[in-house]
Amino acid sequence: MSFSSNKERIKDDYIDVVPSFCPTPTRIPRPEHKLSRQSISKNALTVLYQLKNAGYQAFLVGGGVRDVLLERLPKDFDVVTNAHPEEVKRLFRNCRLIGRRFILAHVYFGREIVEVATFRAHHDKSGEGIVEDGRIVRDNVYGTNLDEDALRRDFTINALYYDISDFSLVSYANGLQDLQRGMIRLIGDPVLRYQEDPVRMLRAIRFAAKLNFVIEPDSAMPIYEQGDLLNHVNRSRLYEEVLKLFHTGHGVNSFAQLRHYELFNYLFPHTEDCFDDPMTIKLIEQGLANTDQRIHEEKPVTSAFLFASLLWPPLLRVMEKHAYKEMSDQDALFAASQYIVSKQNQHVAIPRKVVILMQDIWWMQLRLTQRKAKNRRSLTLLTHPRFRIGYDFLLLRASAGEAVEEWANWWTLLQAVTEDERDSLFGEKKNIRRKRPYRRSKSKKVA
Repeated sequence: MSFSSNKERIKDDYIDVVPSFCPTPTRIPRPEHKLSRQSISKNALTVLYQLKNAGYQAFLVGGGVRDVLLERLPKDFDVVTNAHPEEVKRLFRNCRLIGRRFILAHVYFGREIVEVATFRAHHDKSGEGIVEDGRIVRDNVYGTNLDEDALRRDFTINALYYDISDFSLVSYANGLQDLQRGMIRLIGDPVLRYQEDPVRMLRAIRFAAKLNFVIEPDSAMPIYEQGDLLNHVNRSRLYEEVLKLFHTGHGVNSFAQLRHYELFNYLFPHTEDCFDDPMTIKLIEQGLANTDQRIHEEKPVTSAFLFASLLWPPLLRVMEKHAYKEMSDQDALFAASQYIVSKQNQHVAIPRKVVILMQDIWWMQLRLTQRKAKNRRSLTLLTHPRFRIGYDFLLLRASAGEAVEEWANWWTLLQAVTEDERDSLFGEKKNIRRKRPYRRSKSKKVA
């Protein structure tokens, strides 16, 4: 998908829009919608029925409903109820309460987790709802009915509920129409909703990238003006949001959307400073494309490789600008990486274990491109635990246009040839020991 840098173009992205809020929900009976219990996990159904049988209201809500209606495979299923978290915990032995900003109940079924939330109500400055500078920092304000909860949802396409009591579908704020039209629209005043939680801007972009939807103009325009709100979001939370943007199979599209709405700079400002070099953008786009492909093929991915790609261009720039004359290449690389990581952590906090692996990937680039790499001692690198990820990063650099293609080809060849062929690569011949002919020893004469 291509995006225009002209902000006014967003007004032409969608026409014939529907009102942002419909006070009366639309209830669609079971024969008139295509959400079937066969599409819902057995564990989610267990939670729904157990809540219903205990006398509580229970609804499937959010992404699970949305994805089933779009004929996609849901990642998980969320439940909303009028039962409070402590009441949910009493119903399920396999339940644990989590969260501080808003307490949730997680019901565990092996590796599957069904998240159960209590109806939300309007926040205020008393009780458990705490607002600071327009942002919600505590949100444990429980509602009593579905209408209150729907108004607290962020997007209309997430205000869709499946009622287990009669198997009907409940649509608030014209959510079903927006889903059918491919539109991301905030419920309520977008400016205020972004101020309440700036991460909603990233969520809007993520859903647009994931679903190939368009962000409704009134919901899109404030993003350009309120990007700096992300500076007030917890940095560890932003790390999780970055993974959701780039590690769920639509990383290339997410990157394009972030740049279009001018939010990438608030997440990775030092990387954006390198965008004057086309090689930087090519490196990131190719790395994200490779990651998307691996995810679609259900292969493992690592966040260290992602952050190594995103921060490699500013790392190189720091090494060029700063003089490390009295340091070895390895010490200079380590000093520059420490500097870049400390600067990046001011925006998105990278866990220590990820930083260590990321620095190992960078360190491998020195080992793989040294002159002495083309001798027999370099074979020991093939058995190094970080060789594969370092080699993959070297291939990425070569595909982006860096002057390392010779080394990428060398290590590719070295892995493909046989032992005998490796000898010829190193210009060596095998030393064949000649067998000495057997000679019968002469017996000594006895005097």
